Amino acid sequence: MMNPLPVHHRPLLQATDWEDYQLLDCGNGMKYEKWGDVRLVRPDPQVLWQGTQGGQWSTYDGWYHRSASGGGTWEFTRKLPASWEIRYQDYRFRVRPTDFKHTGLFPEQAANWSWFGPIIRQSQRPFSLLNLFGYTGAASIVAAKSGAAVCHVDAAKGMVQWCRENASLNGLQEAPIRYIVDDCIKFVQREIRRGSTYDAIIMDPPSYGRGKSGETWKLEKHLWELLELCAAALAPNARFLLINSYTTGISPTVLANMLQDILGKRRGAITCGEIGLPVVSDGKTLPCGIYCRWENL
Repeated sequence: MMNPLPVHHRPLLQATDWEDYQLLDCGNGMKYEKWGDVRLVRPDPQVLWQGTQGGQWSTYDGWYHRSASGGGTWEFTRKLPASWEIRYQDYRFRVRPTDFKHTGLFPEQAANWSWFGPIIRQSQRPFSLLNLFGYTGAASIVAAKSGAAVCHVDAAKGMVQWCRENASLNGLQEAPIRYIVDDCIKFVQREIRRGSTYDAIIMDPPSYGRGKSGETWKLEKHLWELLELCAAALAPNARFLLINSYTTGISPTVLANMLQDILGKRRGAITCGEIGLPVVSDGKTLPCGIYCRWENL
């Protein structure tokens, strides 16, 4: 029996190098954030402690109120621009409040960008990266600016267009980025039939979703199939595979166990853990999700 890939369980990773973003405070199911010069209050299911919601909370620009019937609405205290830019190191991203409380950016993912960006930059050969469930493309921008040829895939046309906007903000209009609106499983299946392979694959699969033709995605049902396909789409000398997840109840160890089985014939090691953001007001950490990485060391 083959020895399993070693798994390293790491303490929670914090995204600490932001210039234009701060998690100012948390409490009573809400988080109070600063996005450039805009202050937003949004629900967060991880904020189970009471907190104080002290005086500074009264200076918000937008507050997202949950509806008892699902979804919610924004309450704004001043007219905000339709969208605005925030910076991370030498990257630029466009953010805006959406109907589903999100802003188009998950700032905690900067901890992952800081990990894979240097791997790409240090490569001595051309580097190709596939970003599945790529959303508005922050990871694609970091990869492209680090020197990778990127294939960005998402089932939502609007998210892929948002990625194009982020690419333009970063001077990447002519960069080798493929923008694909498609179901991720179907796309990887076609890439395998075409003989296309990648030096790295990253993914941020949702708990539930629908493809552009109505395909249904359920993480518990379909993640194994997708990971098996991704293993076939990795080049023989590929460098890494990264999974992010925000699905409640999924442990980093579960993802590590899956990668141990699926990538067991490859060299390297697996690292997994939580990812989060520091809270300015009291030094707490807000856990925001989990990650699991395979790296060919």
